[in-house]
Amino acid sequence: MKNTAFLLTVIAGISASANAATLDARDYCDLQVCRPAAIGVMRPLADGKTYSMVSKDGRKIDIYSYETGKKTGTLFDLDAVKGELKIDSFDGYQVSDNGRKILLWNDVEGIWRYSFTAEYYVYDTMRGTMQRVSTKGAQRGATMSHDGLRIAYVRDNNIFISNLDYKTDIAVTTDGEVNKITNGAPDWVYEEEFGVQCSLCWSGDDQTLAFLKWNETDVPAYSFDDYRSFCEKDPLGDPYPSSFTYKYPLPGYPNSQVSVHAYDLNSRVTKEMELNLGKEDYVPNIRFDGKGERLMVMKLNRDQNDIRIFSVNPASTVATQVYSEQSKAWIDDDVYNMVSYGDDSFVIASDRSGWTHLYEYSYNGRQLRQITDGEFNVTAYYGKSASGTHFMQTTKLGAVNRNVASVDSKGVMKLLHDMPGWEICDFSKDFTYYVRNWSDLKTPPQYTVWSTAGKKISELEMNEAYAAKYSGSPKFELTTVKNDEGADMDAMIMKPAGFSESKKYPLLMYQYNGPGSQEVTNKWHLDGLNFIAQSGYVVATVDGRGTGGKSSAWMHSVYMHLGKYETIDQIAGANAIARLPYIDASKMSLFGWSYGGYMTLMEMTAQNTPFKCGIAMAAVTDWRWYDSIYTERFMRTPAQNEAGYNEASAIGRTHRLKGKLLIMSGSSDDNVHFYNTLKYTSKLSFEGHLFDMMVFTGMDHSLRTCNARTQLYRKIVDFLDTNLGK
Repeated sequence: MKNTAFLLTVIAGISASANAATLDARDYCDLQVCRPAAIGVMRPLADGKTYSMVSKDGRKIDIYSYETGKKTGTLFDLDAVKGELKIDSFDGYQVSDNGRKILLWNDVEGIWRYSFTAEYYVYDTMRGTMQRVSTKGAQRGATMSHDGLRIAYVRDNNIFISNLDYKTDIAVTTDGEVNKITNGAPDWVYEEEFGVQCSLCWSGDDQTLAFLKWNETDVPAYSFDDYRSFCEKDPLGDPYPSSFTYKYPLPGYPNSQVSVHAYDLNSRVTKEMELNLGKEDYVPNIRFDGKGERLMVMKLNRDQNDIRIFSVNPASTVATQVYSEQSKAWIDDDVYNMVSYGDDSFVIASDRSGWTHLYEYSYNGRQLRQITDGEFNVTAYYGKSASGTHFMQTTKLGAVNRNVASVDSKGVMKLLHDMPGWEICDFSKDFTYYVRNWSDLKTPPQYTVWSTAGKKISELEMNEAYAAKYSGSPKFELTTVKNDEGADMDAMIMKPAGFSESKKYPLLMYQYNGPGSQEVTNKWHLDGLNFIAQSGYVVATVDGRGTGGKSSAWMHSVYMHLGKYETIDQIAGANAIARLPYIDASKMSLFGWSYGGYMTLMEMTAQNTPFKCGIAMAAVTDWRWYDSIYTERFMRTPAQNEAGYNEASAIGRTHRLKGKLLIMSGSSDDNVHFYNTLKYTSKLSFEGHLFDMMVFTGMDHSLRTCNARTQLYRKIVDFLDTNLGK
């Protein structure tokens, strides 16, 4: 349940008039119309002075200079490919370390949230010719060796290596089988909760391919009917609906058993690494160190409060522990995935001090230094320059902001730009230059190129026309409110267009509130919430206990008790905002998606709820019905925490529902299953409650196809108008 997928920051289903700064949900617009302009993906090239970027027409990969910001050449051109094999388009690319080969792919078909299959090709920059990686079917997770001579990929749950010079396609594994054994590519829950897309990993000399194997034989299967929607070409072509089945572990049920392997290209022998992995252990990631010699393996226990890192010799299979950490609550995946393996040391993040900071270790397990310290968090680590300067993203200017900083070899920290807002930087290979993406609540994203010496080199995209177009749309303003214990909670309030202090407005509270998430952020927001505000509602959001950006104590306060303190704080925040003179406290409502949908159900059934109506989209209704990794991270298993699961169950408190409820879901949601909604509404009907319900046929969790989000926000406004009578 990664929060990024549920934050409503991607604009879909909202349209803008060309001559007015207003939003109109009656007309569907695709993702590119209402979003601010963005630059293409910029890939730093090996020389440290240049980067590559796809041309606006999508037919070239051009080379640009960081120093001048100008185009200096072309790396690839669809129209200049020599030989018989040519392609019409490409969806992505990877350049080999030596710059001689480019891996390209097209005909992408999605699998889960991140994963996909595609047709892969390799372009030779010296010869100008192209080869297929394989002609035997679509590939998944293709990964190019450093020298560009071999491509490892997954097909039909097995790993293959394509040798481009010899035109061979060698099977590394043969035991792959759907819903039983998967090699190289993760099972559903690893991809969803650990963000793993592929585990194929080349050694520095390209003679060893390391990978993970998942044995999901004992994981219970989940099945649902998959109905065609009218977004598809043949919506009526399923008189008998198809059924979809995949492995989905629930809390307390068996997970996949994972093992780590290394394939030697010379001997064609695969060995399992000696890690003493138990049936309950996870391996969130594997990588080779900076020299490409040691295979670094991260091991995590099922309770997700004990993490260990091993240095493994892939030839002998012997593993040596070089790092360990334990927590009284959970170790967050965003923290331990902030790890970087260098030539002689590695950097990893930890919240052991109560705040997330960076630590550097030698490969014999000795702590060399604590890189950052203080009452702020490091939220991303970019790497270390040759001079020993580390670069990272921080909350140095407060939880709602993100600022990039450097820490030199003497431990001196400096913000690259000492100003509030939301800053993300992409650095050149040698950390001499970076591309800065900055926005705040009033300013759409601005893309500029800088030197780390502090010189602004060029402006890539300032979104001036976009800012002017939407200058009159409602926007959030930052504030704080207190919870019942007197602690400050970050909050945002958005007033309707044409706001008048003399009027009173109905209030809509929007929340997500999953552990470690943040909604209240000082960055550009333009989405369905702005449309709701424009329709005459004050929209507000509050980050209470459990959310991120603050201390680990604040986040860990919800451990083993999901929904309890979040509900208390959300109601306290809503009541505080309702005391503002322009709020009609008799017309309070709330809306949430995914974890936020769960929160809607919890708050609507709280004994002291102030809400007249609520909207729950794709809600978990009992944590026993969500996946094992996410749920157990915060709740452990039902056997370990029965009382906590009972207390956290939304379906266990339906008898207290008094207000008007709109509950919605996609019928093909592989993440939060439609089962949650059906069970909940069945119980409401059994108890005699009346409610509203809307189903998005054939849609997944995020409603990113067809006009689904248009319909979502139209329904929300209609439901609010009907039940709040504004």
